[in-house]
Amino acid sequence: MFWYMESQRNDMVEYFGEQLSGFAFTVNGWVQSYGSRCVKPPIIYGDVSRPKAMTVFWSSMAQSMTKRPMKGMLTGPVTILNWSFVRNDQPRSETCYQIALAIKDEVEDLERAGITVIQIDEAALREGLPLRKSEQASYLEWAVHSFRITNCSVEDTTQIHTHMCYSNFNDIIHSIINMDADVITIENSRSDEKLLSVFREGVKYGAGIGPGVYDIHSPRIPSTEEIADRINKMLAVLETDILWVNPDCGLKTRKYAEVNPALSNMVAAAKLLRTQLASAK
Repeated sequence: MFWYMESQRNDMVEYFGEQLSGFAFTVNGWVQSYGSRCVKPPIIYGDVSRPKAMTVFWSSMAQSMTKRPMKGMLTGPVTILNWSFVRNDQPRSETCYQIALAIKDEVEDLERAGITVIQIDEAALREGLPLRKSEQASYLEWAVHSFRITNCSVEDTTQIHTHMCYSNFNDIIHSIINMDADVITIENSRSDEKLLSVFREGVKYGAGIGPGVYDIHSPRIPSTEEIADRINKMLAVLETDILWVNPDCGLKTRKYAEVNPALSNMVAAAKLLRTQLASAK
């Protein structure tokens, strides 16, 4: 499946915040994200709404260039909230619901434009989990509900994806399941495949899942054999009909000279495993 690389976008939160009402930005308020990468977090000062479509033009243009499904890419409400400076005159959950309704408008417009696969990234859902255990259940309840608001009106034929970045997901796996996404892609290789342990312990995940097969934060290009080995480890705990093969995260920080061979090796590994599985039947 193809996805649109969003090369004209800046940060995944800033890009949407600049197009939503109720957001403001500093000129030089840079915050370190990781390594040498910095971002300018938005300031949410008022009620949030979406004045007009934000991604439909670019996604539609990309889709017009192929007959294959082209995945539309959005940032989810919980991630936008957790990576912003948030107004303190109302509960964070209320602000998150406002953002969710704005993203819902965008999802509906993408669907009307013929985009049949839409990813709503919730990279920072686990990051916002309160330290106090007494507050965690409440947070997860409104965070999951916010995500479900974004896609509650889509047709059954529209596939909803989400993505989560580097974190410890095992302790919130049941909330991840409750998000009810059709497919979730999730960091796996950089954390030494710790995510797979939750499935070895017997947790059943019925939707599609794509644990990352290589670390996109490294310029290192993984070999076909290395990726195939990772896929085999996943197949030991996941059914073949739910497993997706994908990198850990987005590729925007990588150069084309790194991206092209890495993706070629990933595709080759997937084809190799499909052939082996077919011949084993």
